[in-house]
Amino acid sequence: MSASPNTADVLIFDLDGTLIDSAHDIAAAVNEYLASKGWPEQDPAFVEGFIGNGPRRLLLDLLLAVGLPHDDATVDEAVPTYIANYERSPARHTRFYAHVKEDLHRLREAGFRLGLCTNKPHALTLKVLDLLGIAPLFEAVVGADAAPACKPDPAHLLAVCERMGAPPASVAYVGDTAVDQATAAAAGISFHVVPWGGGSLLKVDEAFRLDRLADLMALKPAAARRTA
Repeated sequence: MSASPNTADVLIFDLDGTLIDSAHDIAAAVNEYLASKGWPEQDPAFVEGFIGNGPRRLLLDLLLAVGLPHDDATVDEAVPTYIANYERSPARHTRFYAHVKEDLHRLREAGFRLGLCTNKPHALTLKVLDLLGIAPLFEAVVGADAAPACKPDPAHLLAVCERMGAPPASVAYVGDTAVDQATAAAAGISFHVVPWGGGSLLKVDEAFRLDRLADLMALKPAAARRTA
């Protein structure tokens, strides 16, 4: 028997791969670092496969995959350099996935409270949201370095819930990766997956698979729908 989504009045989102396609800007920052070391630049589509676990894991996993030095000292040096590169131009090529911006506005107008839980550094997250014009939509934003521990540790997602005063039973988490899925499961929060980013690769009950963010309107409690 297939599961059915519960109602929710709080929606918390992942950022990269869920709301925005930021792979080209992330790859540009990575490639700027690689070029500074005299190492070969990588295709953005290849870099995209390492996004989701935060800057340190991104760089560690990528360096390991291409056979470059990946010891602690190298990664310790790479992380702040990559972040500085990214901060200089964090949204030049970044785009929303189809209908995302309009659907976020629709969800807010329908009475949903919106939050954000991302493994991107906190200050950088706020800058990207501001540049893209959606910062005011979110009641709480928690980047990886603003949480007790980052995803897939459930403390990250639960920190967003705490800031919003939202019990987990009232929350749905929306993402595109196995990291997002595992985080929600560990936090006891329902998980819904988008069809883009890495979402198509996840094994999720069809009832929790979105075509677009506006599908989340179905989670609105019946009483709220009658008064809307």
